[in-house]
Formats: sequence, C-alpha cells, structure tokens
Amino acid sequence: MNNRSFLVMSLTAVVFAPALRASAQEPAHVHTRPRTVAAAQQTPTPVAVSPSPSPTPRPVAPPIGTQPTTTAPQFPTSVPAPQPTPSAAELAFVGASPLQPAKPMPVARFRQRTSDAQRQLKSRLQLTSMTPSTGTVTVAALDPDSSQIHLLTLFKDTFLKRGNEVYMTTSLGTHVRLQVVRSNYVNTAVVISDPKGRQLTPLVVEYPIEKGGRFREMAYYTSAHPALMSPDVVKHGKDYVRNMLDLAAGRLKDKGKVIAPEIVDIAERLCVVEHVDHDRFRREDRGRLYEEIYSLFGLNELDTYRYSVSSAGAGGMVQMIAPTYQMVRRMHPAVGLNPDFVAGMRNHGNALEAMLLYMQDTWNDMALNEEVLEALRTNTASRSELMAAGYNSNPARLPLYLRRGGTGWRSLIPRETQMYLQIYSSVESLVQFKNRGSDPKPAAPRLAPAPSQSN
Repeated sequence: MNNRSFLVMSLTAVVFAPALRASAQEPAHVHTRPRTVAAAQQTPTPVAVSPSPSPTPRPVAPPIGTQPTTTAPQFPTSVPAPQPTPSAAELAFVGASPLQPAKPMPVARFRQRTSDAQRQLKSRLQLTSMTPSTGTVTVAALDPDSSQIHLLTLFKDTFLKRGNEVYMTTSLGTHVRLQVVRSNYVNTAVVISDPKGRQLTPLVVEYPIEKGGRFREMAYYTSAHPALMSPDVVKHGKDYVRNMLDLAAGRLKDKGKVIAPEIVDIAERLCVVEHVDHDRFRREDRGRLYEEIYSLFGLNELDTYRYSVSSAGAGGMVQMIAPTYQMVRRMHPAVGLNPDFVAGMRNHGNALEAMLLYMQDTWNDMALNEEVLEALRTNTASRSELMAAGYNSNPARLPLYLRRGGTGWRSLIPRETQMYLQIYSSVESLVQFKNRGSDPKPAAPRLAPAPSQSN
C-alpha cells in the first residue's frame, strides 16, 4: 500500500469511529411491559395551550428518588362566606331594651280577643281560593297597649324548634322578635316582644294539619304561653275540668248509670296525669307543670287537647284508645255515645261519659276479686292506685300482680305505669282537690330499686 492510500484510509477511520461507537452503545428496540409509577412519582402530563405547530419539548424525567417540582397556582387560603344583610326587623333590635314582664289579661277579656283573632284569621284565609300552605303557621298576638291584633307568619319548621329566635315585621308593620320557648305541635309556646322590651300577648295559632303530605284541616289553638300564665287562668282551668266531670256524671245518672263519687274524684286527677310529659316530669318544676295543664283547659276550654293523639292512638282529653271506646259503647248502648271515635274523643262531654263508664265498670270487676279486696284490707294498695294503674294499662292483670308481688306488686307492673303512679301521687300531693267521695289519698308508690349491673 502506498502512502497516499494509507493516508486516505486513516482519515476515513477518524471520521466514522465516533459514529460506530455511538451505534454500538444504543440498545436494540425491545417490547417491554409498561412500568407502573407510584402516584407520588408521576409527573403531570403538560397540556398544550398554544396552537403553534412546533413540537412540544420532551419532558426530562427527574432523578430517581426525587419528587417532581411543580408550581401550584396561588389561591387565597380561605374565602370569607358572604354575610346576610340584616333585615329591618333585626336592625331595630340593635340596642333593644330588656324584656319587660308580661301583662296577663282576665280570662273573659282573653276569650273575647281570641274570638276576634280567629275571625280575623279565618276571613284572611277565605280570601284565597288555593289550598292553604302546610309549610307555614300564623300567630295572632295582641298589643296590650293599643289593643291591636298583629299577625305573624313563619315557617312551620322554624315554629317547631325550641330555642329558635326570629326577627319579623308583623302585619301592622311592627318589628318584633319571636322566641320559641317550648315546641309541641299546636301547643308550641312562644314569647313575642318589640324593641322596647314590651311583650305582645299570643292569642291563637293558625296551624295547618296535614296527613301524608296533604292538608287535612286548619287548627286554631292557644298554648300556655308565658305571657298568659296567671292564677286566674289556672283556677278557670281547674273549675272547667271539675264542672265538666260533674255534668257528665249527672247526665249518666239521668240515663240510669250511677258513677260513684270516688270514681269521679279519681277521674279528675287522671285528666291531669294523662297529659304530663314524663321527661318534663323528671326535669322541671312539677307544680308549674300541672298549672300549665290547667292553663290549657282555661284558655281553650272545649277545644283543649282536641288535636292530641298519643303514639298508641289514644286521643283527646281522656286519652282513650279506639278499642276501649268501642267496647264501652257496646256495653252501654242506651247512653248514646258518638259512634265516631275521633269525634267522640274531641267532644269533652262525650269523652268524659265514656271515661266514667269505663272506670266504673273496671272498679265493679275489681271489687269482686279476692286479691284486690285483700290488698285493700291490708293497705297494700288503695282504690285510687289500682284504678290509675288499670286506666294506664290492662286492669285484668292487676290481681295477678297483687298475688305474685304482695307489697312489691308495683315492681311488676309496666315501667310506664310505674311512672304513671308516681305522677298520680305527685298530683295528689301538689294540687288541692275538693273530694266528692271518702277515699283517702293514695299511698306513695314503693317501687323496687333498679337491678344492679355486674361487671
């Protein structure tokens, strides 16, 4: 080989050697399973935001063991919620005067103004041709200074939640604050006041009653609002219950059904006991609780507990269930009790006749039982106790409890009836009654202590 050829070959080797080395370092193309990357190691795929046809640069993977760094958009750490604009009524109470004592009215004047309020509510309702809304209630309240009746309409859900406080403007343009102090269906109690601290007197609530989501009837009722509680109202309620019982017993006597005076006395207590909430009995002033019940009778008279129905279906003033009522009707057809259970329970005169007939029949059966007579002879139980227990539960089981339990028979009766007897005894001790018969006060229930729990 001559020198010229050797030089050409050497230059060629110098030029092509790097390319050959690079080609030898690149691995052959091999099909492999895609590698799964943990979420913490994944790099977000960039999104093209420009229509430029230039190729998007290939992202460079971060070194193994490091986290990709991204720049997050900067947002405020918290966005303040928009604050509602206070209403004119709410602004009117800024710096309002303290609540002043209420001014209770005489019962006669209250009943007159309540009649006026109901006429006003019913005439307003008749102006509309549509079915009344079941989602709102309207309260009629009296301004004792101007004698004007104000109407306040609010959502039923708001009305039925204890502790709610609502600022409103009445139908006459007065700014008021309504506070729910006790919630219980049509018997919900409220306090209504103006910015000067003066209390308006709640007269009646217009309450749409629904069943299955459909309007059934419009109720008009007066609760025992704090502004209405007074000794005059309580006394009127007590007199109402007593007089209605005496009238019912007199009508039954005229029809040949004589009710023992002691039975009427027990029934007078039960007209209170039946409407004592057990939870409130444990937590609240019991004397005040009984006054509240009598106040309801004084404020509503014939409509008292008209819409009251227990979970067991017991209704009205005497809280009797339908099977018991129909049984009394069958046993005493000549009395002429209303064949319709709901209507019969809503009518106080009819309901009290059914109550007295049932109680007298119950006592007639008990008086023939040896266990009952022995318990009375030994003061193991009193007639009023046995009658109260029998009215709340099954009276036919009482002789069995007496035979099995002896002096501890009260621990065998249902728990609810045990509480019922405690309430009866409390009513007897805290409320003054004028007995018609000669039965002494019932012995206080001696309930067995609750069983201890072993670890």
